[in-house]
Amino acid sequence: MVDVTMPNQVVNSSKEIDDVAEPNKFLKDALAENKREGLILAVKVRFIAMSVVAVLLAYTIGDWSVLYYEVLLVAFVLNGLAQARVGKVGKSRAELILLAFDLALMTIALLVPNPFAEEISSVGLQYKYGSFSFFYIILASATLAYSWKTMFAVTWWTGLLWGAGYFWATFQPDVIPEISAKIRMLLVDHPRTLELLDPTELHFELRVQEFVLFAVVAGILALNGWRSNRLLLRQADAARERSNLARYFAPSMVEHLAGRDQPLGEVRSQPVVVMFADIVGFTKMAEQETPEEVVSVLREFHKQMEKAVFDHNGTLDKFLGDGLMVSFGTPVTSIDDAHNALECAVSMQNRMLDWNQSRQKAGKKPIRLSIGLHYGDVILGDIGSERRLEYTVLGDAVNVSSRLEALTRVLGSSIVASDAVMTAAGKDAKVASSFEFLGPQTLRGREEPVDVWAVKL
Repeated sequence: MVDVTMPNQVVNSSKEIDDVAEPNKFLKDALAENKREGLILAVKVRFIAMSVVAVLLAYTIGDWSVLYYEVLLVAFVLNGLAQARVGKVGKSRAELILLAFDLALMTIALLVPNPFAEEISSVGLQYKYGSFSFFYIILASATLAYSWKTMFAVTWWTGLLWGAGYFWATFQPDVIPEISAKIRMLLVDHPRTLELLDPTELHFELRVQEFVLFAVVAGILALNGWRSNRLLLRQADAARERSNLARYFAPSMVEHLAGRDQPLGEVRSQPVVVMFADIVGFTKMAEQETPEEVVSVLREFHKQMEKAVFDHNGTLDKFLGDGLMVSFGTPVTSIDDAHNALECAVSMQNRMLDWNQSRQKAGKKPIRLSIGLHYGDVILGDIGSERRLEYTVLGDAVNVSSRLEALTRVLGSSIVASDAVMTAAGKDAKVASSFEFLGPQTLRGREEPVDVWAVKL
């Protein structure tokens, strides 16, 4: 019974993808990697952007008072490094506080006149420089490392701080009243020009326009971030699907199934070969070994058997502690299923021979493997409850295969296959030459005998 648990559920795109990252390790890993790369890229972009601004200010201001702004730019870079240091997937109060500090620092830099400038400037003149566009640098940097929902926080914080700055500016005194009076006198008959040139005018309508345009751009960026998150979800789910398939199917089959909308299909009936393999005398062996040694043996056993199964296009239905259940012809049948099953059984025994040689050299006892195979119709598909689905095969062929594996002890054989398997594989095939026909055999719990073929120990 394979616990494939295919991700058929649709993730609510309105939720923050961080909320669904925990149950999906692939999504969690993808988010962590995306966040790490975004933070590193944001720091690099911030450094480059602030360097460009630093050169621009040095050119436009042209005196030592520019150091005031250069210090603020250094503070922006250091704050970006701090964000990268505390950044993590999911909600982070520290990151939000540092992001708010970015916006507050920008507001101060744009509205408070340079205290070291030789020429006295008013707050109204600060607005006339049209410096609000510098906020877009922070907005653009935030898109590299933060979720689309954070764009809304950046928008409202910017509006709040810019509004608070305007409110503060309305209470500031006119630091150059003589110039203001002369300008009003000269332009008394030109109110529109006076509005543009008056050093005390704060232009409320323009401030509103700046924020509205900023909010529109932030909304567009948030929409793009939302789309990117949906793509990330689909990629992570695809990785999870592929990983789940790779646990049970051969790599070539994984590539085939991964390209299908419903890789496992509906519950249905089809002919397959079912194989049961088991370590003979494992219980007694486990009693003589430490738990650590038992686990080590099982892991190596599973590794050896898994490789043989996948090399022959089998489906690893499940591990059974000291055994395993395998099917050939699931989820898609082929004319080579029976042939692959027989070759897989022989390969598994050959692997056991090589492994036992290594064990004997290490002073350990050899391990005996018994295998039973039967070909017939089974029911296969996702079976279970809504909370837990298992991809499995059910039916008489499964029971017969299990009984044939148990029959190996009675017959003294390493592999027992039903005549149905041999017929489907072609009795004249090369692999069939390793088997000997033993005639009908009675199986426990079954009235009709089954013709069997076996490979002697």
